[in-house]
Amino acid sequence: MNDALLTRIAEALERIAPPPASAADLAAAPAYIWNGATIRAAEGFAPVDYALLTGIDAQKQALLENSRRHAAGHAAHDVLLWGARGTGKSAVVAAVVGKLQAEGQDIALLQCAIDELASLPRLFTLLRDTRRPFILFLDDLGFDENGVGDARSLRSLLQGGTAARPANVRLYVTSNRRHIVPRHLSEQDDPVNPRDVVDDKMALSDRFGLSLGFHAIDQDAYVAIVGGYAASLGLSFEPLEAIQWATQRGSRSGRVAWQYVVELAGRNGLNI
Repeated sequence: MNDALLTRIAEALERIAPPPASAADLAAAPAYIWNGATIRAAEGFAPVDYALLTGIDAQKQALLENSRRHAAGHAAHDVLLWGARGTGKSAVVAAVVGKLQAEGQDIALLQCAIDELASLPRLFTLLRDTRRPFILFLDDLGFDENGVGDARSLRSLLQGGTAARPANVRLYVTSNRRHIVPRHLSEQDDPVNPRDVVDDKMALSDRFGLSLGFHAIDQDAYVAIVGGYAASLGLSFEPLEAIQWATQRGSRSGRVAWQYVVELAGRNGLNI
């Protein structure tokens, strides 16, 4: 095979290969997504209105204050948001960023999938080239019995080590568990000293300077959340029907309340 043929083959491969993903302008978009290799701007970033999130007033105020400090370049914490499903952990992160942006603060949300944790050092290298404040959002984090290595890696990114997050980045992590890892850790992890394995994994939660708990809500709080959502759309509702909706789903939460209001909006011919 001569050089001319090799050149023709290389040129043909270049023509059929997809173009490399262009790097997003890190100063332009309100939110981004990291896929493990490139950063792209998130399309249609439209967080829920901060004022509509009810029943979690203390949590959202603490998160807003921490985020405002970070946006201003002041000292701020990495944050663990833990607790029951559907209680607003993910929604409040986006809502806080949206509120600060509406106030004129230059801060951006950057979401990374949980299965891309190993790529975070590469992401941090990219973010060190900008001074814009970023909130790196890891949603629904948890490690199983075999996740000691992942837990240690994330811990080093939060504090210490050459790959630690840059100063313009704070991690906001949601988890259904306060200590991130399952409570039923297997004693087979370490036949010599299983307690060390438990401590090693749970030590990750200690790296978050701010830990916010989100708990299951009672019936009155659930109806109040439905009322807030419905009022924002100009809808009326029957509290008993809203309660029945939650009962049928076996859960009272902000997520279930929003699903009920979506149902109401559909009945009334609204598009939300």
